[in-house]
Amino acid sequence: HRGDYRGNWAPQIPRALILKYTSPGETVLDPMVGSGTTCIEAILLGRNCIAVDINYNAVMLTHHRLYYLVKALRERGLQKKLVEYAGGVRERRTEAWYRVYHGDARRLDKIPDNSIDLVATHPPYFNIIEYGEHRVEGDLSRVRSLEEYLVLFRQVAREIYRVLKPGGVLGILVGDTRIKKHYVPITHYVLLTLLDVGFVLKEEVVKIQHKMKTTREVWSKLRDRDFLLIYHEKLFILEKPREKDPELKYSMKPPFIELKI
Repeated sequence: HRGDYRGNWAPQIPRALILKYTSPGETVLDPMVGSGTTCIEAILLGRNCIAVDINYNAVMLTHHRLYYLVKALRERGLQKKLVEYAGGVRERRTEAWYRVYHGDARRLDKIPDNSIDLVATHPPYFNIIEYGEHRVEGDLSRVRSLEEYLVLFRQVAREIYRVLKPGGVLGILVGDTRIKKHYVPITHYVLLTLLDVGFVLKEEVVKIQHKMKTTREVWSKLRDRDFLLIYHEKLFILEKPREKDPELKYSMKPPFIELKI
């Protein structure tokens, strides 16, 4: 939607998650909403949306975009008609609502327990892009170490788990990075954290970065470089178990992860 907002995710990703894991009238949450892509897709598809961000400028941008989107939809009467959207999908759109909050994803105080159908989010990848102008407590884009990032992310994960309905889904797009030429597998640590909090992994999708070089070009330059560029991100799709679901525990004990059913 907005190519000038750094760190955006492509609208096709939240759109696909919303279509697959929710129905019209259900509620989507993005606790690190950025420029509002997730909520724009939710409203267009007749889903309610709650947006939260620690960056005040992002909150104002999201609110501005959603206000004028809903105004335009009401003026055109599109929310009350059968329409085609997202490549031939036909659904009856309902009057969707949205809420935008300036807040911390670690403390979603305005959201009740077990009230959200889908969380779709694209958090900062540690040190890649700093979103705020100043360091703010809880800002994942401005942490000073991987350890601090993971401590904060665990708190976010627990809040997401709390507000999701049993059987609700979390779709989260994350990527790895480098620090002083050392590869930092953030995706690995994020997944372990989510599993340890209690989520169950449903799918793992590897997303190749847009306009990246071909495999042949990448390997041909390997011997001339100290390291390779990171060409992929990972979309993890996880579920908050229902009470009746078989107990599923992921052991975090080294040296391997043991899955017990």
